[in-house]
Amino acid sequence: MEKAFKLEFKNKKVGSLYLNNCGCSRTEPLHSFGPASKPHFLIHYVIGGKGVFKFRGKEYHLEKGYGFLINPGELAFYQASESDPWSYIWVGFGGSEAENYLKKMGLSGNHPIFSCPKSEELYGVVKDMMEHNTVGMANELRRNGLLGVFLSIIADSENVEIREEKDKNKSNDYIEKAVDYIQNNYYNPIKVTDVANFVCVNRSYLYTLFLNVLGMSPQQFLTTFRLTKARELLESTDYSIESIALSCGYSDAQVFTKAFHQMKGITPSAYRKESRHESSSQQLVEVENLISELLK
Repeated sequence: MEKAFKLEFKNKKVGSLYLNNCGCSRTEPLHSFGPASKPHFLIHYVIGGKGVFKFRGKEYHLEKGYGFLINPGELAFYQASESDPWSYIWVGFGGSEAENYLKKMGLSGNHPIFSCPKSEELYGVVKDMMEHNTVGMANELRRNGLLGVFLSIIADSENVEIREEKDKNKSNDYIEKAVDYIQNNYYNPIKVTDVANFVCVNRSYLYTLFLNVLGMSPQQFLTTFRLTKARELLESTDYSIESIALSCGYSDAQVFTKAFHQMKGITPSAYRKESRHESSSQQLVEVENLISELLK
C-alpha cells in the first residue's frame, strides 16, 4: 500500500499561479496510478527509488533526481519499480500564466521530463507548503509563493533536457521574427544585416539558424520570397518589369531579371507570356467543357 501525505487547498482558482495540492509519497512495489487524468497541472519529483511514467504513447524510466509533468485533462500512468519502488513529492497547480511559465522552462506535454539535482531544496519547499496548510490569506500567499520557488529551482538547475528545449524554443523565436520581418519588408531594399539587427543576433548566427531550421540561408529565403511575390505580380498584373522589380525590393531591373532567370530558368517577360498563355488555354478548356455539358 502507498504511504502518502496529501493536502488539498480550497483557494479560489484565480490568479497567474496558484497551488491546488501538494504531497509526498513512499510507494510499495508496483504501486500505480491511472491511466487517469487530473484537472490541473501536476509535477512529480522522484526523491528515491525508481519507476516508470507513461504519457502520450511514450514510456520513461525514471529514478532519483528526475521528475515529470502531467497536463490538465490528459491521461497518464505511472508505476513504482518492483525491486526498488520510488518515493516522490508532487505539486498540483494552475493559473493564467502556468502554461506559459512551463513552456519557458522547456516543459510541455511533448517534453514532460526534467532532471534536477536539488532534491533537498525541492523537498524542503513542499514540506514548507504542507506546514502552512491552514485557511487564511497569509498561508495562501506563502503557499503560492513557494510554488514559484519550487518551479524556479527546477528552471535554474543545470538541466540538459530543459536547456536543450529552451535553446530550441529560442531558435524558433529568432526564425519567426526574421521571417515576419522579411514578409513585412521584402518590398524595401533590405539586406540580411537588417534582418539580423532586427532579431538582435549577429549575421553568422542567423545564417546558422536558417540553415538548421529552414535548410537555406537568410539570403536565399529573402530572394525566394521576393521572387515568389514577383511571380504573383507577373501573373496577375500588367505592371512593367521595372515596377515589379521595385515592388519586390530590387532597385535595378537588370539585377531582378538576372535573379529571376537564375531561379526560374526563364526571364520575367517570358514567364509572363507563358503564364498568360497557360491561363488562356485553361480558360478555353473550361469553356469547351461547359459547352459540351450544355450540348448533352
